Amino acid sequence: MVVATLLVLLLSGFTSAAMSAEEWQPVAPLPEKDDWIQLKSGEWLKGEFIALYKDTLEFDSKELDLLSLDWEDVKQVRTARIMDVGLLGRVKATGKVWLEGDTIRIVSDDNVVEFKRSQIVSITTGAESELKKWSGKFDFGLTLQKGNVNQYDFTTGATVLRRTIENRLSFKYLANFSSVNSNDTIDNQRATVTWDKFVTDRFYASPVVLDWYRDPFQNIASRTTLAVGVGYVLIDTKKTEWAISGGPGYQQTDFDSVQEGENDRTSTGALTLETNFDQDWTKAIEFKFQYRGQITNTASGKYNHHMVATLETEWTKILDFDFSFIWDRTEEPQPEADGTVPEQNDFRLVVSLGIEF
Repeated sequence: MVVATLLVLLLSGFTSAAMSAEEWQPVAPLPEKDDWIQLKSGEWLKGEFIALYKDTLEFDSKELDLLSLDWEDVKQVRTARIMDVGLLGRVKATGKVWLEGDTIRIVSDDNVVEFKRSQIVSITTGAESELKKWSGKFDFGLTLQKGNVNQYDFTTGATVLRRTIENRLSFKYLANFSSVNSNDTIDNQRATVTWDKFVTDRFYASPVVLDWYRDPFQNIASRTTLAVGVGYVLIDTKKTEWAISGGPGYQQTDFDSVQEGENDRTSTGALTLETNFDQDWTKAIEFKFQYRGQITNTASGKYNHHMVATLETEWTKILDFDFSFIWDRTEEPQPEADGTVPEQNDFRLVVSLGIEF
């Protein structure tokens, strides 16, 4: 009888302890020092909520270091810090986050607002510095040959992006240089600045699209296009993003040389078309495709495009090894002073090292 009583008491203690472990929660309703998340397994993690974007949560755990978690595996979130929450409809709310079940509560001072979990687009640190709004990548590729032929090929590029809930400002630069026995054989540069202002989650206006290009071997000393446009995000998932855009513009081209009696500068209206496609094939491999075309008058080349297809392989968090295929085309190149007509197409296969920030 005594043994049976002891067994009952022991089992009751285990059951009580198990229930206490299951029901344990951090200080309710919101902590004052650390951020907390609970996984579907019931485990609680303490640390720092870094960001939620495209259904991936970055969380710096006190014991497990930086983690990348699927959003669907997170059951609860309770932050001690102020967060910026981006919601469908380009709505933004700022405050401490208390997510439980299908409801997210954003607490600021004496105000509490509630939304459905399905409305969440992103969560980032509130009152973030200007620096955190910027991201980008620098690329470098170099080939050297010395001996019977002295040759170098150099490619460099940069992509810098500033992103907020309402606006996206991007700058892209790409340059290719090549020399054989001290004679230049390739010398082209392209710079593009785009400002996109989102009206809805998928539809955006582009008040400024500025594109500059130079390639003396295409008989183009400078070609500048200023345009406006609208765009739409066709696909926006965790692994795939695809957007299309376009609009009217104005283009001015200065030629490197022209035949006698021809103008070395021409101006025209232009219709710009663009599409950008990004897809994660694996955790370490990403495919990117960009196409930008411009329809102009015959004197300006009638039609030109710039296309880049890139396979990015991630070595570390900041270091990539990239393979790019680049195709530039001018439908009707302007003849040079000696009557030579440049080739319509330029193809390049580039291997480069990329540094992300």
